[in-house]
Amino acid sequence: MNFAEPAHTLQVRRLEDRAFAEVWAQVVDEDAALDVGHRHRGALQPVRSHYCEHRFDLVAALRLYNTLSRQKEELRPLRAGVIRIYSCGPTVYRYVHIGNLRTFMLPDLLRRSLEYLGYRTEQVMNITDVGHLTDDTFDRGEDKMLVAARLESKSPEEIAEYYTQAFMEDAALVNIRPADHNPRATQYIAQMIELIEKLIAGGHAYEVGGTVYYDIGSFATYGRLSRNTTDKLLAGSRGEVDPRKRHPGDFTLWKAAGEHRVQVWPSPWGPGFPGWHIECSAMSMSLLGTTFDIHTGGADNVFPHHEAELAQSEGVTGHRVVNLWLHGGLLMLAGARMAKSAGNFFRITELVDQGFDPLAFRYLALQAKYRTKLNFSTEGLAGADRALALLRERVAQWSAGADAISHQEELDAFEARFRAALEDDLDLPAAMALVSEVTHSSLPAGGKAELLRRWDRVLGLDLDRVAPNVALPGGAQALLEARERARAAKDFETSDRLRDELAAIGVAVTDTAEGQRWKAAPHK
Repeated sequence: MNFAEPAHTLQVRRLEDRAFAEVWAQVVDEDAALDVGHRHRGALQPVRSHYCEHRFDLVAALRLYNTLSRQKEELRPLRAGVIRIYSCGPTVYRYVHIGNLRTFMLPDLLRRSLEYLGYRTEQVMNITDVGHLTDDTFDRGEDKMLVAARLESKSPEEIAEYYTQAFMEDAALVNIRPADHNPRATQYIAQMIELIEKLIAGGHAYEVGGTVYYDIGSFATYGRLSRNTTDKLLAGSRGEVDPRKRHPGDFTLWKAAGEHRVQVWPSPWGPGFPGWHIECSAMSMSLLGTTFDIHTGGADNVFPHHEAELAQSEGVTGHRVVNLWLHGGLLMLAGARMAKSAGNFFRITELVDQGFDPLAFRYLALQAKYRTKLNFSTEGLAGADRALALLRERVAQWSAGADAISHQEELDAFEARFRAALEDDLDLPAAMALVSEVTHSSLPAGGKAELLRRWDRVLGLDLDRVAPNVALPGGAQALLEARERARAAKDFETSDRLRDELAAIGVAVTDTAEGQRWKAAPHK
């Protein structure tokens, strides 16, 4: 296929090469823009509400931290008013954990912020269903999809279908909105083969025994994203390295299939399957064109995955493909990275089963800057759970409050500060601090509710959701207190009996590190 730019994509490397007003006029004249949010045919419209009226600037002065340059850069859309985003999605061989969900919250918060500031967005999040090896740094090990298929006695396709659906359901629990496109790697094999052929023709790749490697020595700036050098890669290589490689750091574009391998496709180099890295180059450029605005992923994607992807995409096109690289910090558990391979992780459904609101995890994640590591604990989650419930109660109470028209200036000042936080590299902790400030401000109740509901378009905390007013049935409180005493005395037989008695009267009890949590069924 032809990896051409979508219609109207500006053929310039950096937007500052021409005046933005000129570019804007050109695109608005040509582009019948979708009527999305507060935009109509490319023209930015004011946002009106009962309490506030704000007119967006033509371009928000949004600055984002670019991993490539190691500094904040102003976002300059390649297509006026529209931001195109590619996000590395899950490898669907197991359930995602909350560390994965934190990574996927980054593009969700990015999209919500951009749309709040007046842009339209188009997001691609891929589904990896082939080619991700157990040792992806050194192109070794088994395909994770095939390992899962063998362990569960299912086909790779069944594994992919099941865990893709599970991922979508878990993401929905924490209000991660679906991407516009969710391509699966196995749907883009032809495009991958075409890219590999172009890389070979351009001197960036070579074939040995049915396997095709990318020659990192052919790409002069290889390593600039991760700050790795070929010397560092040589020193860091360990274990068995294919002696046919020109450099130990050369990575696989196409791997020859073993004798008993399933998931095999024909290719000019014989039967095989794609490497993990080429998949994202093919899917991103097929759907977003050969130049797009933002690429997101976790900090663990910087090397080798995104370094390889950058070399592949630019090796084919001869120019910069991604303007800004955004990477989210890792979620830590007891000082170690949360990871499926290490077995130290929580699923969001496990936390729900323990009685936590799933959006308490989102609330917790919003307390840390997206680029930093976040240490997870159930104690911290419990605090977030309580804070979120209280905030929702306040919004519900304030919603019936008095009109705030007389406080327009104060409302506008809060709104300006919220936008400034978003424009400063998505400073969500600062935005959450403003939420707290509003709750304790002298604004009328109606004004507080209006602001917080508006900001919730970005925060995604469902602040309009009110917990049902569920009271404990008669006698339940005494049983709960007796059970707490039994647990403290390690009288587990009595504790179990009391839990059964509570269940019989409609009170479900879950034991956590912070003590027992209960949930009573609503009275009919």
